[in-house]
Amino acid sequence: MATIHDAGETRSRGGLDRLRRARFPLLALALVFAVLWASGALAPLPALGGFALLAVAVVLAARSDEAAHATPPADEPAAPRVGDPPIESVLAGLPDPVVALDRQGDVIALNARAAAIAPALRRGEPVSRGLRVPEILEAIRHAVATGMTQRAEFFERVPVDRWYEAVVTPIALAGPAAGGAHVLVLMAFHDLTPLRRVEEMRADFVANASHELRTPLAALSGFIETLQGPAHDDPAARERFLSIMQAQANRMARLIDDLLSLSRIELNAHLRPDQQVDLIAIIRQVADGLQTLARDRGVEVRTTAPAGPLIVLGDRDELIRVFENLVENALKYAASGKRVDIALATGEGANGTGEARVTVRDYGPGIEPEHLPRLTERFYRVDVAESRAQGGTGLGLALVKHILNRHGGRLTIDSAVGQGATFMAHLPLAGSGAGGNPQHSTRT
Repeated sequence: MATIHDAGETRSRGGLDRLRRARFPLLALALVFAVLWASGALAPLPALGGFALLAVAVVLAARSDEAAHATPPADEPAAPRVGDPPIESVLAGLPDPVVALDRQGDVIALNARAAAIAPALRRGEPVSRGLRVPEILEAIRHAVATGMTQRAEFFERVPVDRWYEAVVTPIALAGPAAGGAHVLVLMAFHDLTPLRRVEEMRADFVANASHELRTPLAALSGFIETLQGPAHDDPAARERFLSIMQAQANRMARLIDDLLSLSRIELNAHLRPDQQVDLIAIIRQVADGLQTLARDRGVEVRTTAPAGPLIVLGDRDELIRVFENLVENALKYAASGKRVDIALATGEGANGTGEARVTVRDYGPGIEPEHLPRLTERFYRVDVAESRAQGGTGLGLALVKHILNRHGGRLTIDSAVGQGATFMAHLPLAGSGAGGNPQHSTRT
């Protein structure tokens, strides 16, 4: 009812405006017909009739002139409309999620990517109904008021944690007579999630590395102070402390070496190795090199491999590092099982091509299922105290994962509590013909 009343009031106001514009011509006509009537040139009725006809003509002429001035020029852009085909086509071709709004904040158009981010947005409805983010709504208001681009960051928890930046840009549809009255507001979304995750990983890495280095450094500092003070003249204490200090220094050296290796591997992650290497020869070298550790732990190592070579494209030193870490972990953390099996075989990869598979299986206590997805994270340990007691740096499996990724391979882990653990390295074969050879077993 209020809308109808307002419309009627607007029409009445428009009629009064037209009469005001026509008052001077009407007064002139009235004066002319009054003179003609007074002089007797026209009778009263013809004079009134003629005045009425001319008055109607003047009013109609004023209305036509108003309509002519109200009609916008042909080259002036019209106000943005909901579902405007040109706007929809432009947004559909943009690579980023984009929403087009009018100056009131109503949605005019949006592309499929924007609909995926904010499925509650609807054309013709206010953006505040579908996107309840105060930072974005405030940015839209400022953009319309100032005519300047505004930026706002926001965080979404559902369905997963994601960070976005919204860039709100007002566009004035200026024409010869529009004077910038029509405003189109474009709101583009940029996904900041990868950058934020990298920042979090870097912060965690620095914190963990600092902590791992600080622990042996604190021990070294403490023993140095002790040797300089109370144990200065105690040979037995000096020998014991120097032995501990040597172990802590070795631990720091291993950690620094692993950090440098990890940085070097990540730097060359985009470069695939192109040298042909025999995995069987690498495994035999690793097994021979770890014989002393196996004897000290009382662990039997069994190696099963094809009779012929198993050729892959790779960096020999990096692959030796991979299998040293896997076998050494099995000897250190699963020594209670008294046995480690190393098996080499071929199979079909995920993309249908041939792959080499190196399996390292231990018969120790096993790993609980909740730890398996995180074992290759940097500095992640199932048992921190046990890992440090064994001289681990927390980077071994992270190095394994990154080296295998650089070689186009992958690492799979399978374990059950009380049944040991199986680590399998998958590497693409350099050629065919390696999978049909008989297998043999060796013991070290």
